Amino acid sequence: MSQSYDRGLVEDFGRWREFSAGMWAWVFHKFTGWVLIGYLFTHVAVLSSALNGATAYTNTLQGLEALAVVRVLEVGLLAVAVFHILNGIRLLFVDLGVGLDLETQEKSFYASLILTGIIVVASVPVFIEGAF
Repeated sequence: MSQSYDRGLVEDFGRWREFSAGMWAWVFHKFTGWVLIGYLFTHVAVLSSALNGATAYTNTLQGLEALAVVRVLEVGLLAVAVFHILNGIRLLFVDLGVGLDLETQEKSFYASLILTGIIVVASVPVFIEGAF
């Protein structure tokens, strides 16, 4: 027979305050993974416009690049991809037995967040420059 645990009310939305860095890393990694899967479908949809000819594909890309919201979404995509990659590398090291203690895992999670922020902020001018 299995044991049951009192995990509190499902509706208790205040429990997020109890999350440790490891739990936030897991939540962010799952979220970024789903966003990347969603982007994959969008990417395939845009690429499929090439089936209608090179002109249709070029017009589709030029139309999308002209929208400011697309530039913002590209920066968001960069942030999602960079965090997912850095957190995946962090998890690889944990699986290899490097940094198994809680303190090292927390530091590496925060380092991946900070490094993601630095890369994204440094890349924003490139995305903005392409809009003009």
